[in-house]
Parts: sequence; structure tokens; C-alpha cells
Amino acid sequence: PQRGDSMTGPGSGTPRDLVAGSLQVIGSGQAPTGAFIAGPTFSQYGYSWLRDGSFIAEGLDLVGQTEASARFHQWVARVVLASTEGMERARATAREGGIPKVEDYLHCRYSADGSPADVDWPTFQLDGPGIWLWSLDNHVRHGGQLDAGLDAAVDDVARYLADLWATPCADAWEEYDEHVHTSTLGAIAAGLSAALAIRPPLASVDAVNHARDALDARMSVVDGAFTKWSGTSEVDASLLWLAAPYRYLDPGEPRFAATLRRIEDELISEGLGVHRYRSDTYYGGGAWPVLSSAYARVLIRRGGPGDLSRARSVMGWIEAQADEHGHLPEQVPDHAFAPDRIDEWRTLWGESARPLLWSHAAYLALRAELDAVSEVSGRVA
Repeated sequence: PQRGDSMTGPGSGTPRDLVAGSLQVIGSGQAPTGAFIAGPTFSQYGYSWLRDGSFIAEGLDLVGQTEASARFHQWVARVVLASTEGMERARATAREGGIPKVEDYLHCRYSADGSPADVDWPTFQLDGPGIWLWSLDNHVRHGGQLDAGLDAAVDDVARYLADLWATPCADAWEEYDEHVHTSTLGAIAAGLSAALAIRPPLASVDAVNHARDALDARMSVVDGAFTKWSGTSEVDASLLWLAAPYRYLDPGEPRFAATLRRIEDELISEGLGVHRYRSDTYYGGGAWPVLSSAYARVLIRRGGPGDLSRARSVMGWIEAQADEHGHLPEQVPDHAFAPDRIDEWRTLWGESARPLLWSHAAYLALRAELDAVSEVSGRVA
């Protein structure tokens, strides 16, 4: 896409405008408590998700905004430490093969004050705590500091995931809670690895190590590629996160490489937008900037012929989705997989979320990674 020099319509803002605008959107969406409100103008997204917030914190750390990410991590620690007794009960339930009660488990989303949001939502998700551990490790690597509260929260979350990792729960898209999802297992594995790096003397380091080692064998593989869960052949673009941003797997790892080929064949539409999965009908199943960002970051890390150029093109596609206010959407309806389903969601909840803080953070993360590679390439040249 061609990038203009002034912001007069969708996609016409300069990249520099979008960087500054993204920081403003994220800053405006951070509550005084440190929580990030996922979609401040969308009826269903006026909460802080562990998943979204952890990805947002990573993007901020990559562009040097560590103070804002630190406030989010402190907010999560307070949520965790206020939930310790329930988490202990959830662990005991999981060890007996049961599903924890709603009052016991960590929820996927919370109000800005740290209280659990209403339960009319698939609130039991295990990817968020895993992503938080991974994000906190990233924060530390970028100069973030730990304190006693964060230390204790890391210990609590690691032990919680070590006991609950095999429990069926909703996936990253808050669907299909009867399954154990490969993407969720990857998030937990990345999180447990991060926990061991952040706080080596964990209270139950043996259990954490055992769970981490067992996770990989549980990830569903069909014809050499990862699938959404055991029993389906469908691929999901959230599996991109295994390589980028988690770095849990190398882009060249055979199972991941096979998964990437399927994602490229089945889930990327014209214009370089990456869709979630083929049977997606949420707002028509459009392409998501956060997934396009992950795809581009995988290409950067793979570093094959043409990968860097294609990653830049993907970034250009993301930039082109900004509206006249510089706001990025949750998803783009162009080339939607189920366009006949868009209106029912609009009738139910209004237009799809815009701005989505996660989309802006994903853009910042991609741009930072591309800029770093370009700087190194220029120095080498």
C-alpha cells in the first residue's frame, strides 16, 4: 500500500503518525490502576484482559515505555495475590480431574479496579496467565524491576498453571471451552519457561518443570502441523505466537514450519491480512492486525529470501487499516470468510471494536522489530 503524508482518510497517515497515535491510544486506555481497557469504545471490551494486557505490555517495552508496562504488571500481581485462596482450591480441583469453580480460578478479564468482570462470558482461560508470565520476563529483560509482590505472584501463577494446564478451557478467542487447545498449551509452556527464568527458586520447581516437559507431547499435530486441538484438522493463526512473539519454537522447527505453510495457504487473504481460522464467523471472520503483526514477526525471525520485504509489506497493510483518527480495528471485514454473518454481530453489539489497544501494541512491536533488523542490516552493509 502507498503511504500518504497527511492523515485524510483510512490508511493515509504516515507511519510516524501511527506510532505516536498508537502510544496515545494505549496511554489513554490505561486506567490509573495500571489496567489496560481492551476496547474503550466497544460495548463488550470495557475490561482488562490478562491476554491483551500482556501483549500490550510487550509492545510498550519494545518501544521503551517500560513505566506503563510496569504499572500493568503490578496491577496483575495485585489481582493474583487477591486470588490466592481461590487459586489453591482450583489447583486441588484440577488435581482431582475436575473443572474449577468460577469463584476460584483466575478470570480472563477484570474491571479496572481488579474485581472479576461479570460471568456472562467464557471466563475460564489458561492462556492469559501463561502469556502474563512470558510478558513479565520480557519486561525484566528490558530493564523492568521485580519486587516481593511480583515474585509472589509469579510463584502463585506458575504453580497454578503446573496443576491446571491439562484442564479444558476456552481458547484465545474465548471459544470451544470443552477442549485443550494447542495455542493455550504453547502459551502455558512459554509462561512456565519464563517463570523459571524470572524466579528460579520457585516453590514447586519440580512440578513446574514436569508440566513444561509434558506440555509439548500434548500439542495436537496432524500431518506434521499443529492443529487447534486434538480431534480436529483445523489450523489456527494464534499458533503463530509459538514462534513470535513467544520464541517458544524456532520458525524452522518442522512442526511449526508445516503449520506456517498451512496458515499461509488457508488463512491469509488478499492484502496480507491474517484471519483466525477458516470456520470463523465472528463479525464475519475478517483479518486481524494482531495476527498479521505476528506473521510478519515470524518472517523477520525466519530471515529467508524475501522474508524481510514481505514483513514490511505486512506492516504496510496494517498501517493502511488506520482510520482518519489513526485508530486500528480489531479486525478488517474485507475478504471476510463469512460476510453474511457480519450484520448479526453489528445488530447485537455495534460495529467491530476500533480502536483495539492490542492492535496498536502489535503494530508497535512489529515496527520495533523491523526497525531493529533494519538498523543491524544497515550497519552490516
